[in-house]
Parts: sequence; structure tokens; C-alpha cells
Amino acid sequence: MTELNAETKHHARPHQRPGSRAHSTSQSASQSTSQSTWRYAVAGLSASLVGLGLARFAYTPLIPALIAAKWFSASDVVYLGAANLAGYLAGALAARAVAARIGAVQSLRAMILLATLSFFASSHPISFTWFFGWRFLAGFTGGIIMVLAASAVLPHTSPAKRGIVGGVIFAGVGLGVAASGTLVPLLLQQGLPQSWYGLGVLAGLLTLASWWNWPAEVKTDATPAPSHAKQHHTSLAARALLVQYGLNAVALVPHMVFIVDFVARGLGQGIAAGSRYWVLYGLGAIVGPLVTGHLGDRAGFGPALRAAFLVEAAAVLLPTVSTAPVSLIVSSVVVGGFTPGIVPLVLGRIHELAPHSTEQQRATWSHATTSFALFQAAAAYGFSWLYAQAGGDYLVLFALGGGAVVLALAIDLALALTARKA
Repeated sequence: MTELNAETKHHARPHQRPGSRAHSTSQSASQSTSQSTWRYAVAGLSASLVGLGLARFAYTPLIPALIAAKWFSASDVVYLGAANLAGYLAGALAARAVAARIGAVQSLRAMILLATLSFFASSHPISFTWFFGWRFLAGFTGGIIMVLAASAVLPHTSPAKRGIVGGVIFAGVGLGVAASGTLVPLLLQQGLPQSWYGLGVLAGLLTLASWWNWPAEVKTDATPAPSHAKQHHTSLAARALLVQYGLNAVALVPHMVFIVDFVARGLGQGIAAGSRYWVLYGLGAIVGPLVTGHLGDRAGFGPALRAAFLVEAAAVLLPTVSTAPVSLIVSSVVVGGFTPGIVPLVLGRIHELAPHSTEQQRATWSHATTSFALFQAAAAYGFSWLYAQAGGDYLVLFALGGGAVVLALAIDLALALTARKA
């Protein structure tokens, strides 16, 4: 019996070792894949922080200093702000062409580098044209980064993690908003040129951090054409999503543009109080994409997007019901959260609508970004004109913004009802 037991053990060991080795290899491969995914996500976060967060939102707290230092007049500063929006739209339109020519990853590296250079180039008021060109270029880089960053990373991400990874990428927008309310005032204590230098150094460090962490290029795929009915249904859903995303941009404008002025002058609480709500808006923008991305992974991006529209509508409309501090805090944090937080939900929904075609996903996301930029620019100028015509009535703007996202929700519900009947 002893010999038999020994022989059995002797034969058992060789069978256990390969299995154990295979299990260990599988675990190592899984850990390596997970580490690569988060490394790619951090590269995307760095790009969105520089090109979308700092390049866009750090300009807002610098405006009073630009006017006080007599670099530009108040009217010039408005045009310089508009240059960034125009550049963003141009970048969104050009992104796919640029990526087709030099590749998505090389495009992202080039854009984050140009965004970094724009901070240093803005450190001296050489001329209005010079400054306008660099503000336009800063917006242009942001538009391209918005289109390409997630498209470069998500194909390397498992479907179960796409929401949270997308949330990490676009948390950079929220970090830029938060930095604009905290870091820029500290830099301004050293002087206006030094502020631009400081932003440039920070952007440069983030550029270096992201440079070697991008994934390899994903080749475009040739997916067989689906049936006519399915193709029509997907096209209808995708077109509706483009309109919904644009309407969401309209809903964000009242808080994004007017919340500080509303609190400071509209409610007579002063600039310091208005700035505190802007910081709250930024804190919401940091957490928002992480929360919505996780929700999309757990519940599905269609239902999560529908819930997001409902909550966002309530938050945008809240100031029309109550201007108590608690109401304004909730409104600022929630709308701030949805400013970048809507992005992983729309991205995830696009992947659901075109699950097997990377090229179709990229094309639809490019069109969605363009739709967002168009609606946002139109709303920013339209609301500014309406504000002047309405004699400074901010509540009308919040009501219109809330109405826009209610319309987005109505489109979604109507489409779901139509699909169910069909």
C-alpha cells in the first residue's frame, strides 16, 4: 500500500504542475492586461486634462488679470474666449482626417504637445492676432483630443470596464475645472506671465507622463453590412443620439457660462461666493465621469443615459425653483458632474449601437463631438444675446437649459417606445 500511494503521488505531481503553471500564467496575463488598460487610461486622462481641462477652463480665471494688466480690452477678451470654442469645433471636424493621415496616437501626441506650447506662447501679449491664433489652436487641440483619446484606448479595454475607463479619461476635464479655481489664483500671485509659464510646465509634465503610455494603433475593420432593417434601426438610434448629445450641450451652458455671475451679481453675493460655486462645479466634474461610467458598466448605457437625462434636467432647473444655498450647491455639483460625465455614457451607447465595427464607432463619436460643439457654441452666443434682451434674467436661461435636456429625454423615450412596438 505504501508503494502504491507513493506511485500515485509520483504520477499526480506532473499533472498538477502544468495546471498550476497554466493558472499562474493566466493570472499573470490578466494582471498585465489590467495594468496596460489603466496605463492607457492615465494617458487619456493626461491628454484630456491638458487639451480640454487646462487649455479651455484655465483661461476663465485669467480674464480679470488680462484686463487689469491691460494686455487686452474687455471686448477683446470675449473674442479670445470665442476663438477657443471655434477652434474646438474645427478640431472636432478635422480629427478623423488628421488621424487618417498620421495615426490616432501620433495625432494625440502632437495635439497635447501643441496645447502645451500654447501656454508658453500666451505668456506675452505680442499682438491680438498672435494671441487669437494660439487660443484658436488650443481649442483645436481640444477638439481632436476629445474625438481621438477614447477611440484610441477603448478598443483595448474589456467591454465590462469601458464605462469606468472612459470615466477616468474624461475626469481630466473636471481636474482642469478644479485647477482653474484653485491653481490659477495661486499662480497669479507670482504674476501674469508666470501664470502662463506655470500652466505650461504642468502641461509639459503631463505630456511626458502620457507620451509612452498610449496603446498601439488599432486597424480599421471591415464589418459585413447588416440587414436593411437592422441598419435602418441603428442609423435612426445613432442620429437620435447625436441630437440628444447636442441638446445636452445646450443644457450645460447656463451653469458653465453664467453660474458664477448669477451668484455674484444676480443674487448679490459677490465674486468670492460665485467662485466657491465654480469650485463645487469643478469637484462635481472630477467625480461625475467616474460615477456615470461605473453606472453604465453595471446597468447598461441606454438605461444609464436615460437616468442621467432625468437627473440632469432636475439639477439644471433647480435654480428656477429655489436659490437657497443648499439648492445651488446641489445644482452646481450635479451639473458639474454631468459636464464630462455624460461623455462615457454617450461613448458606451455608441459601442452598444455598433458593437462590431471600430470604424463606425469612431465615425459616430466624431459626429457626436461635432454636434456637441455646434450646439454648445450656438447656445453660448444665443443665451448671451437672450440674457441681454431679457434685461439680465438668469432664470430664463436655466429654464431653457432644463427644457433642452427634457427634450433629449423625450426623444430617447419616444425612440424606445417605437422600437418596442416594432
